[in-house]
Amino acid sequence: MANERAITVPDIGDFDQVEVIEVLVSPGEEVAVEQSLITLESDKATMEIPAPVAGVIASVAVSVGDMVAEGSTILMLEPAAGAEDAAASAIEAPQPTVAPTPATAEAGPAQMLTKAPPLESRPAPSALRVHASPSVRRFARELGADLARVSGSGSKGRITKEDVQAFVKVALAQGGATSAPSGFAVPEMPPIDFSKWGQVEHEPLNKLRRVSARNLHRAWLTVPHVTQFDESDITELEAFRKSKKEEAKERGVSLTPLAFFLKACAVTLQDFPNVNSSLAPDGESLIVKSYYHLGVAVDTDRGLVVPVIRDVDKKGLFELAEELAVVSQKARDRKLRPDDLQGGTFSISSLGGIGGTAFTPIVNAPEVAILGVARSSLKPVWDAATESFVPRLIVPLCLSYDHRVVDGADAVRFTTRLKTVLNDIRNLIL
Repeated sequence: MANERAITVPDIGDFDQVEVIEVLVSPGEEVAVEQSLITLESDKATMEIPAPVAGVIASVAVSVGDMVAEGSTILMLEPAAGAEDAAASAIEAPQPTVAPTPATAEAGPAQMLTKAPPLESRPAPSALRVHASPSVRRFARELGADLARVSGSGSKGRITKEDVQAFVKVALAQGGATSAPSGFAVPEMPPIDFSKWGQVEHEPLNKLRRVSARNLHRAWLTVPHVTQFDESDITELEAFRKSKKEEAKERGVSLTPLAFFLKACAVTLQDFPNVNSSLAPDGESLIVKSYYHLGVAVDTDRGLVVPVIRDVDKKGLFELAEELAVVSQKARDRKLRPDDLQGGTFSISSLGGIGGTAFTPIVNAPEVAILGVARSSLKPVWDAATESFVPRLIVPLCLSYDHRVVDGADAVRFTTRLKTVLNDIRNLIL
């Protein structure tokens, strides 16, 4: 009809395409203002596109599994009578669901190029003045190319894919294969036909696992990891937690040990600002943060995601427990938004509910440290006062850190301070 209105995909950030994972309406259906029409998924999060005005769905142009881009038409909507005047104020696009990778994280693999031979024919512009589209930036990251060293041939110096390809070719020619400017310059696994030995199935990785694999690979290659192992006595902490179970139940929350670890880490980080920092992209300075936003690894059926709890230092245990439950459920329901995933300064990965005695978590760059918590267990500990062994609840701590920023001695001091905080619950409020 003449007054049908095309509903299109809004700004989707640094992505060429996103996948349609839900179509929530059908032709002929009446919808209200802000009613969700479809759900899109981009790497680690989802976004719903709402109806800008009330009306009737005339036709739907997409199906589950389709890939759409910014500006793609998803459906035609016939606005209800009198709804047109409200359209302009209601059309504001929803917050784009972009990958929770800060700019400093993207600069990680680019640092692998600092030892490449100088390219005289391509002067390096300032990293702060790099002009390139999201697809070109992603292409450069995949090749490990530092856009700050690539001169653009496009309009107003804009960098194109051809510029990136030319830069890599010149660097390869000058430095040889062993010094190729790639953050992923490792020998490839030779192809193997596993079906020669029996029946096999090929299961494609979902989007979250593919993106996580790339990010973890980059972090492992670009961050010099060291892991400090320690143990903490949490006997009194656990007794206090159990004593508050009824109160927590009345508040409608589950007071888990993780809430205590969040609070203890926030207290400890205030004494170690370098552990609550990020390395500047040029590697010449630290970006020290005066806020304490802690990421928490959540296990989902699609893979691992790390939502962020903000201002942990300013919140009480019950509030933290409530927020943990909310973000964990949102992660499992695929309802996380960009703000839920961005801005972390330190992360915690707790496997204590599953098992294990120790592990080496990978630093969630551009953060510089992550705490791994394994399963606690009762152990005999010598008590000098009674001159006998007494049972104590001991939890293993595993602090992985970026050795460019955190020295071994600092890591030991950090875990020692953390142990002190955990040993006596009163330290959480001092």
